[in-house]
Amino acid sequence: MLTTLRRIIQDVTAASSLDEVLNLVVHHVKKYMAVEVVSVYLTDFERKQHVLMVTEGLKAEAVGTVRLGLDEGLVGLVAQRAELVNLDDAQLHPRFKFFSESGEAKYHSFLGVPLIHQRKVLGVLVVQRKLKRHFAEDRVTFLITLAAQLAGAIAHAQASDGDSVSRIRHSARERFVAGVPGAPGVGIGTAVAVYASVGLSTVPDREVTDVEAEIAAFRAAVKSATDEMRGMRRRLQRVLPVEERALFDAYALLINSDSLMSGTIERIRAGNWAQGALREVIQGNARRFEDMDDDYLRERADDIREVGRRILLHLQKRASTERDYPRRTILVGEEITATQLAEVPHKRLAAVVSGRGSSSSHVAILARAMGIPAVMGAVDVSPAKVDGRELIADGYQGRVYIQPSAVVRREYARLLREENRLSQELKELKDLPAVTPDGVRIPLYVNTGLLADITPSLKSGAEGVGLYRTEFPFAIRESFPGEEEQSEIYGQVLRAFAPRPVILRTLDVGGDKALPYFPVVEDNPFLGWRGIRITLDHPEIFITQMRAMLRAASGLDNLHVLLPMVSDLSEVDEAMRLINQALGELNEEGVPVTRPRLGVMIEVPSAVYQAESLARRVDFFSIGTNDLTQYLLAVDRNNARVAKLFNSLHPSVLHALVQVIDAGHKYGKTVSVCGDLGGDPAGAILLLGMGIDSLSMTVASLPRVKWVLRTFTRRRARALAQKALEMEDSVSIRAMLNNALEQAGLGSLVWTGRRGEE
Repeated sequence: MLTTLRRIIQDVTAASSLDEVLNLVVHHVKKYMAVEVVSVYLTDFERKQHVLMVTEGLKAEAVGTVRLGLDEGLVGLVAQRAELVNLDDAQLHPRFKFFSESGEAKYHSFLGVPLIHQRKVLGVLVVQRKLKRHFAEDRVTFLITLAAQLAGAIAHAQASDGDSVSRIRHSARERFVAGVPGAPGVGIGTAVAVYASVGLSTVPDREVTDVEAEIAAFRAAVKSATDEMRGMRRRLQRVLPVEERALFDAYALLINSDSLMSGTIERIRAGNWAQGALREVIQGNARRFEDMDDDYLRERADDIREVGRRILLHLQKRASTERDYPRRTILVGEEITATQLAEVPHKRLAAVVSGRGSSSSHVAILARAMGIPAVMGAVDVSPAKVDGRELIADGYQGRVYIQPSAVVRREYARLLREENRLSQELKELKDLPAVTPDGVRIPLYVNTGLLADITPSLKSGAEGVGLYRTEFPFAIRESFPGEEEQSEIYGQVLRAFAPRPVILRTLDVGGDKALPYFPVVEDNPFLGWRGIRITLDHPEIFITQMRAMLRAASGLDNLHVLLPMVSDLSEVDEAMRLINQALGELNEEGVPVTRPRLGVMIEVPSAVYQAESLARRVDFFSIGTNDLTQYLLAVDRNNARVAKLFNSLHPSVLHALVQVIDAGHKYGKTVSVCGDLGGDPAGAILLLGMGIDSLSMTVASLPRVKWVLRTFTRRRARALAQKALEMEDSVSIRAMLNNALEQAGLGSLVWTGRRGEE
């Protein structure tokens, strides 16, 4: 059964349209289960009907004609209950509904299973036969297992195949893919798919512009891959016996086989670029081997894929230097990296759409810092199938529209104009302080990590840097930067903002932030070796960085040092010992340095519960609401399946914030928030009411938050915060805060994120 399931899923995943997906499903299921009828019904949510989309066994004219209400017939029963229905004689069931045009009168046994994706029933998979007998348990479990995996593939296909979807849904206006908001804003542009190096299955189709040049590039890649295999054979000549070295000869023959060469060139001449043509040939050849009965031959499918990956790698090396981005590029990928984001000229980047991640993923944070709309967790957007198509990315609601209708495009163009107008109006607040009507001043700082952000940050009216992510300079190099190099980088930031405070966070890698030259591979990286744990285990890294910070701050007196991922008091004690060591060394060397203010990030539950003890040791707290939310809710913020559960307005997060703020104030220590909640207008109200001392956020968020703080008194904010702390769910809390914003005349901060759904 597992082999059959794997074959079906591989075929379906490689399908290019919804029709192809559905036809493959019914064909494979009918063959494996040896039944007379297999049908797939998909749900038309607008018309509230289940539509027969494809069948093998019923009459062809029934397709698209047979439609049942959501609670009608046995199909409606399966969808209603979201569970299987297994009957020996369907016609005796009170919910059975007969359609004369279907020709199903002669079939009795009925097995229907729901197609569920992200808690939503997309349709029903049905098998029928003439025999009056329940389906055996092994057949039932097979169909359930298959349906669970097929639902995602069908959702992918629905998202990217507008022609087929139009037969289910009447209104193109409703065709959007749901993700989660990553960075606010709206992007309208052309999709450019990015994919992992040597990711054969994710390579998109692209129209070839110069056929002969593309064929030449393919031939060159084949030659490079062949030379590579022969080189491997030579290098292993003294290590492997002759029979094992023959594998590399076999690979070289496969690379140059006529079926691969001529098949790929034929597809290039038909209009597909070399990478897409290669993908088609490799997948087709691999499938043919997998369908063979002989175990040995079936295993050769993996050899074919390996050959394809080798050729693709050389094609990608060439293509990476020739990439041309449209004027309004929407970057789309299963998992977009920071380097892929940085490769697009900033003025051409309209939005980001990622299959993985949430609002607090590293790429989402970067997008917000750049002022680029982002939709995360859009698992149903297939990069390969949307490449080159028009998209709308709604970063407010976490929606992606593929080939939007004129109505949808017009509505979002209007929203974009209103958003730009609001941004212009907010610029008038730049030189005004963030002071509440009752005289409470809340300094607003920026989160950054790029030297290029210095000028925009200064122009935004920021009163300092609340979080400088020192890992960025580490990430763009091929080895650890030395003390001199680090000191120069930190000095530029400290001098630019002096005398305003600059909080430099010590190296925070691990989790979703990896260094290419210092890989950390773990089963659960967010609970593993990251942040302060790494740098304390490698004191040479910590001391070098601390010396660089102290030297950069010499004569400026605006350096604050922040320790990330603190979970135990001993980590603070050890960090202070190393800081004292760095101070002593520099003083001995005659460098005039002074002790900086030291703070800790509160981002794990253990730090919340030891906040008072930490407050006795350090000078300030900075609450990282992104990680704190992740750990309190046990939600991996990069996992699209649970990203919707990630919510910093969750009651448990709010109670933790109050506990930390109270603990810091008890010992006279300032408390700031540097996570996304601080840049959320609704979150800013709560934090003001809780007594926060300062907020740090992206440059794009700063004017919106300043507008909120200059409108709400602390007394009013305190009343709203108290009310929120008495609520039991984040939805109610958000609704209450949005209502408060609208009543205060700040409704535009709310409706810019809603206008697209009106």
